[in-house]
Amino acid sequence: MIFASDNWAGAHPAIAGNLAAHAHGYVSAYGTSELDRKVEKRLSEIFEREVAVFFVGTGTAANSLALASTNRPGGVAFCHREAHVNVDECGAPQFFSHGARLSPVDGEFGKMEAARLETEIRRFPAEFVHGGQPMAVTLTQATESGTVYSLAEIEAIAAIAKSHKLPLHMDGARFANALVSLDVAPAEMTWKRGVDLLSFGGTKNGCWCAEALILFDLSKAHDMHFLRKRSAQLFSKSRFIAAQFEAYLAGDLWLDLARHANAMAGRLAEGISASAASRLAWAPDANEVFAILKNGTATRLKQQGAIFYDWPVPDHLAGSLAEDEGLYRLVTSFATQAEDVDQFVAAC
Repeated sequence: MIFASDNWAGAHPAIAGNLAAHAHGYVSAYGTSELDRKVEKRLSEIFEREVAVFFVGTGTAANSLALASTNRPGGVAFCHREAHVNVDECGAPQFFSHGARLSPVDGEFGKMEAARLETEIRRFPAEFVHGGQPMAVTLTQATESGTVYSLAEIEAIAAIAKSHKLPLHMDGARFANALVSLDVAPAEMTWKRGVDLLSFGGTKNGCWCAEALILFDLSKAHDMHFLRKRSAQLFSKSRFIAAQFEAYLAGDLWLDLARHANAMAGRLAEGISASAASRLAWAPDANEVFAILKNGTATRLKQQGAIFYDWPVPDHLAGSLAEDEGLYRLVTSFATQAEDVDQFVAAC
């Protein structure tokens, strides 16, 4: 009953096997091999346009490099208050961009509200040198609350960003989970909605260590080469990231793995809703489930071997929990089995 996080799961056998297959012989280093180029071409096909692809080792690196590439003197980037870049990356986006700031924007269920984003951006007028200047907007898809921005919501945020001449970055650590939830093409959820940069995650969905920063504006690629090198994210043996992505993308494995994870989350949510000892905090869109349990029930479940995290109660739920209740996050993955879910629900 492991529901701590999807990054607890191992690597899918096809991905592990492809790593082994490419472990022999000699190929050119630093992203110049034929395998690197093959995967870059495949990503261009998936996104229905030529894209610039930069392999990195972690999602934090992808997000931080994306924001660093947009930096301006006194730069301010706008994100949801609970976004990973704001609460879980130890200041890396600010560090990589040499002092840029993150300005949090509120919104229920982990999603920035477009009207609040507009208000927050207007707090930094161009003529007011003391406040700094806006440099980017970043949204998380799927969100840290397990919800998914609709295409219309992405488009509304992009329109505000564009009206202020700001690039829009998407943190896609769980990109595949969001994509299959919406059942749309990758292009429809990104550049066709106004997204300029994408952190394309594979690690949480069956890869060993595979993340990519994808630029839809090729004119921005030149400087990114230097930013990546300077941040120590230019892997000499980048073929091993490419090998993971080759298997991940082959035959739409990445989408199948995400569908399974989402289906397990749906099964878990259904069981929690049907239990007299628990209730859903809100309905999940992807593979993260947030449940309200009595604290004693949560303790008992953990004693029985279940692993999941306590979670801070967001503002919009403040006052809705009893004194003996808590909010808990459970995450499913490509490796989650139906019996794992059923065992947890039965124990609950």
